[in-house]
Amino acid sequence: MKDVIEKLIQEKLAREVEAKTRRHFIKSCAQGMGGLALSSIFMGCDPLGKPAEKKLTAFSERDLNPLATLAPPYAPKVKSVIYLHMAGAPSQLEMFDYKPALHKLDGQDCPQSLLEGKKFAFIKGTPKLMGPQAEFSQEGESGNWVSDFMPHFKKIIDDVAFLKAVNTDQFNHGPAQLFMHTGSPRLGRPSIGAWATYGLGSVNQNLPGFVVLTSGGNTPDAGKSVWGSGFLPSVYQGVQCRSKGDPVLYIEDPEGVTRDLKKSTIEAINKINKDEYAKYADPEILARINQYEMAYRMQIAVPEVMNINDEPENVKQMYGVEPGKESFANNCLLARKLVEDGVRFVQLFDWGWDTHGNIRAGSVDLGLRNKCREIDRPIAALVLDLKQRGLLDDTLIVWGGEFGRTPMQENRGNKKMAYKGRDHHGDAFTMWMAGGGIKKGASHGQTDDIGFSGVEGRVSVHDVHATILHLLGFDHEQFTFDFQGRPFRLTDVEGDIIKEILA
Repeated sequence: MKDVIEKLIQEKLAREVEAKTRRHFIKSCAQGMGGLALSSIFMGCDPLGKPAEKKLTAFSERDLNPLATLAPPYAPKVKSVIYLHMAGAPSQLEMFDYKPALHKLDGQDCPQSLLEGKKFAFIKGTPKLMGPQAEFSQEGESGNWVSDFMPHFKKIIDDVAFLKAVNTDQFNHGPAQLFMHTGSPRLGRPSIGAWATYGLGSVNQNLPGFVVLTSGGNTPDAGKSVWGSGFLPSVYQGVQCRSKGDPVLYIEDPEGVTRDLKKSTIEAINKINKDEYAKYADPEILARINQYEMAYRMQIAVPEVMNINDEPENVKQMYGVEPGKESFANNCLLARKLVEDGVRFVQLFDWGWDTHGNIRAGSVDLGLRNKCREIDRPIAALVLDLKQRGLLDDTLIVWGGEFGRTPMQENRGNKKMAYKGRDHHGDAFTMWMAGGGIKKGASHGQTDDIGFSGVEGRVSVHDVHATILHLLGFDHEQFTFDFQGRPFRLTDVEGDIIKEILA
């Protein structure tokens, strides 16, 4: 009998402990000074214990639908963004930044003055300068330079604006990619796509506002944080889709589960979620409500928009798509379809641009040449396709990597290894933009004779972000989100709009 009584007591205690959830603990602590601080963080009150301004029992459209379409504070130039990121950092010296003087210096020792105080990933001792490994020509009415690695790009060269002297203080892939997409080299900040969807919502309520497509066989070195929501509600993070197979895992319901049953289930779950939000004002509850409902709507909309098989044959040939495969070409065509259907921000990550490899005498690193071949035709097709459909004026296209490449070849201090690749380099690299609000054929910034440093028109990663936000209709200094007691913004405490490339 004693054992039975002890067992009943233990079960009762277990039930009481289980009932003391985190939220009950916070509410019970709200009488003390520590509770005031906790309630300001978790219960929607300020540090003095005043109730939050909004009534938690009343739901605005934004509460119930965090992706509801919002008008930007200023007149926007574009409605959507397609960001093409070449993960691994392409060599500007073999693509867009022609340096004939570097030809003459090929094979000579790099001056020590260029190496002192600099950080490199794979350069030791005294490396050799290496001339451009591609042939360049001036193209279009703009006369901008492009290499023979990008023959299709010549068709659109008058539609883009180059930034020839972008710089970053990060020289390793992970931190540099985070910096390029979140404004910080450290984890925890929202990505630029998350900021855009937080500020503008989504035009098409049946599709995510922020879609991510990857190619090259891997995700970026920085992982999925480059399209994460950071301290913003998780509903604003990028939704990764696939260009082969089911675009989203578990897009189809299990056998025996009907649409009506699925709808009833979600409605029941979200009724409970709304009651919880009315009590605690936790934004993640709103995110969960929206994600359930979005997933239900996506089951109809996503398979249709992500199907490239129904595209006309001439369009598929223009992009060079390969239905059934995961490729950059497929993703470019999908990007057009997504913005055409109202997706706010489409992010393409193409992995494989960390082309350190050997360059044989008289030939070019096949990795770099092949990567250029993979993107050249699809990028030209994307710009031309948007243009002929009347979508380019409402869309901003951004292209670039996380940093550039050195004018000297690698030197790893091992004579047995004849490396002739280019090392990571943040002092100067090339990016370009095209679309609404962009000055066609412009070229801003200039590097020195060997492409080592920017000598005119230097711009930072924060400047690039400020310009993108400006084209979307935001003042980057005013576009903030309060977190941990202070307002945060994408551009931190820096950034200027690059007016020289604006129409």
